Amino acid sequence: MRGKVVIAGVGNTRYGKHPGRDRIDLIVEAARNAIFDAGISKDMLDGLFVKMANSEPSILYGQKVSEALGLRPTIGCSLDQGGAANIGLITYAAMAIEAGMIDTALVCYGDTARTGSRAVYHRPRGDDAVVGWYSTAAGYAMIHQAYRNRYQPRDEEFGIVAVQTREHGSENPDAHLRMPLTMDAYLSGPFVVEPLRRDDCCLVSDGGAAVILMSVERAKQLGRHAAVPILGLGQGQESWDVHLREDLLRTKAEDSARAAFKMAGIAPSDIGVAQIYDCFTVTVLQTLEDYGLAPRGQAGSKALAEGLGIDGWLPLNTSGGLLSESGTPGMQLIIEGVRQMRGDARLQVKNPGACIISNQGGSMHTHATLVLGEPL
Repeated sequence: MRGKVVIAGVGNTRYGKHPGRDRIDLIVEAARNAIFDAGISKDMLDGLFVKMANSEPSILYGQKVSEALGLRPTIGCSLDQGGAANIGLITYAAMAIEAGMIDTALVCYGDTARTGSRAVYHRPRGDDAVVGWYSTAAGYAMIHQAYRNRYQPRDEEFGIVAVQTREHGSENPDAHLRMPLTMDAYLSGPFVVEPLRRDDCCLVSDGGAAVILMSVERAKQLGRHAAVPILGLGQGQESWDVHLREDLLRTKAEDSARAAFKMAGIAPSDIGVAQIYDCFTVTVLQTLEDYGLAPRGQAGSKALAEGLGIDGWLPLNTSGGLLSESGTPGMQLIIEGVRQMRGDARLQVKNPGACIISNQGGSMHTHATLVLGEPL
């Protein structure tokens, strides 16, 4: 699979609040932008892969999106793996292209979790709700506390993720939250679920995003010289809920990254820019360590010492991530990774070499990894 399929176009809406619009409407806008970016007609699309909306799960969702786009794809489907689903869908689309089942695929997502229903994020967690087990934040608070107990990090080691990501997001006109954050403001922020501070937690946003996939051969036929090849893909499923795990700090992200690096034929040291799923700050530190980009327990201290900005140790979430650009689950990271590799990102890293992107669902239940290379 290495380098056989490319991302030929990307598109998104503005992120934040879209009152009066529905999730399919946002997908249509993002898809139109991606089709224009790819320089193709929508009639070329014979595969449509859509992540199920968090705010309103729906049967035959892929067919509803196809109808709204005026498509009759050979393959049209929806999938849910939580926040890992977008890279998961890219994986399945790439496999279908390589197998010759389809030629050109649209992978997309849209939701109105901000102005619509946010119930999925604050729902009770089974029988344990009677002792306070409510919300996505509760599970991550347990993981955050486990990280603190094992490695004894300073609070600033979590804070640097929020501060640097918010700085990047402040430069992004499409971002939901364009407000820089100081370390003092982070440290003085209120607790949501202790030890999680407000700025440890990602946004809840409306928005849509889409990417176009095709084979390398097709991209060359169309003269798409800025198409970005997929070098590596990986996935891993933890599945067990937080309170049932033997070790809260070991997840299937390790397996996912190992598979992606093996397919890509590169090592962590070859990565020049990273778009890491930042639903919570502890997720970033743990993923960097699971990916072998930092030693265990040292991602935060390394980030504090060497920086996560454009000229830092590892430029991270350069359009703002989930903490600033959009709380939508993961496609914005993929789009920014493509723009970094094409050289047309707003905050462009010089000579990135390769970009690694993570997606993650649930409370570290599901994980997916994508490695992108230099354009054709």
